[in-house]
Amino acid sequence: MRAEAVPQLPPGLPLADAYRIQHAVVGRRLERGERLAGTKLGMTSRAKMAQMGISEVICGQITDAMAVPDGGAVDLARLIHPRVEPEVAFRLARDIDLTGPDAEVDILACVDAVAPGLEIIDSRYADFRFSLPDVVADNTSAAFFVVGPWWALDEATREALGDLTVELVIDGEVAERGSTGEILGHPLDALRALVPLARERGFPLTAGQILLAGAATAAAPLRPGRVQARVARLGIASAVAEYA
Repeated sequence: MRAEAVPQLPPGLPLADAYRIQHAVVGRRLERGERLAGTKLGMTSRAKMAQMGISEVICGQITDAMAVPDGGAVDLARLIHPRVEPEVAFRLARDIDLTGPDAEVDILACVDAVAPGLEIIDSRYADFRFSLPDVVADNTSAAFFVVGPWWALDEATREALGDLTVELVIDGEVAERGSTGEILGHPLDALRALVPLARERGFPLTAGQILLAGAATAAAPLRPGRVQARVARLGIASAVAEYA
C-alpha cells in the first residue's frame, strides 16, 4: 500500500496532547512487534529551525523497524516526500531512572560511544507543512535512520565534537555543509536538553538505546541514488535510496 499524505491537525492542539498522540502512534508500532531503538531530538539546528519555521527543541522515538544498515537501501515507494539530513548519534550505556535518584543525572556520564548518522524524515502532512504540535504528533517525521561506525566517547572526542565539519553528500556532490556546532551549539548540549524533555514527556532512556542529537544542516530532498553523511573524525554513514 502506497503511503498518502493527510491534512494537518486542527489548530490550537496543546503540545501535551501532541505528545500523547505520538506515544499512541509509537505504541501501535510496538504492539505490531517493533522494538524501541532509541530517541531522537528534533529542531536542534538553527538551519532546520529556520527551514521549518519552528523554534522549540522536540523529541521523537525510533524503532528497530526504522533502522537501515550502514550502506543499506531505503525504499522510496514507502515514503511520501522524504528528506535526508546528517546526524550525530550517541549510544546510551546504562538505564536512566528519570523518576528516581537519576532525575538530575548528567547524561554525558551515561553514553559510551558516538557515530555519524543519517536520518530520513517523511512528514505525513500534505505539502510538508506543519505546526509544532503537528510534527510532535507525527513522531517528529521519523521514517528511517542509519548509524555509521561507533567510536569510544573519550575526552579527546568530546572536546572535538563541538566543531566538526559535517557534509551531506548526494551522488558524490555536497548538497549541504555545516558543523556539529550547529546542533544546539554542541551535540553534547543537545544530549543535556534531552534529559528534561524525556522526564517531562515520558520517554524511557535505557541501556543500548541510540540517541540522535539532531541535524547539523538543513534537510535535502531524498531521491534515487547514494547519500552520505560525512562527519570529520567520525567517518561516513551511507544509504542508497531506490524504488524497490
